[in-house]
Amino acid sequence: MTTRADIEDMIARVALRDRAAFSALYDATSSKLFGVCLRVLKHRGDAEEVLQEVYVRIWHKADLYAVTGHSPMTWLITVARNLAIDKLRKRRAHDGADDDMTLIASDEPGPERLAIARSEGAAIAACMGELDPDRADAVKRAYLDGDSYKDLADRYAVPLNTIRTWLRRSLIALRECLGR
Repeated sequence: MTTRADIEDMIARVALRDRAAFSALYDATSSKLFGVCLRVLKHRGDAEEVLQEVYVRIWHKADLYAVTGHSPMTWLITVARNLAIDKLRKRRAHDGADDDMTLIASDEPGPERLAIARSEGAAIAACMGELDPDRADAVKRAYLDGDSYKDLADRYAVPLNTIRTWLRRSLIALRECLGR
């Protein structure tokens, strides 16, 4: 099992252009990051394309990761999620629809993964429950569905900067809650 320290070490070595560390980082994290891309894009081909972009970005930007006490997987997932959302927005701008013929069924996780997912999911759900319902919905729409700030501002009939403030404060509250 790859530990947090192992991933931090791999990222540090990737920043020094260590190809073996890059390969090891890919092996250790690609399935998780592919899952993130697939969840946002719901299209296997697009998710594979974005995953490649993710690792190109990691190769070029690994020196920007700083060990700050936050999980290195959080940084990697953020890179993947942001690139996937960018791809989703471009796809929506071009065609506005998903091609249902290319969607894939997810693999069935094992009992251990299910238990971990339930535990993490319960913690996240509990923390989301502490947020105002509009704020929780905005967080879900922004970070899981890929809605833009403008989409959210229009939906809730508030200024764009208000949405930014909602999301920033909500993420801070979630981080504090999950840290308890």
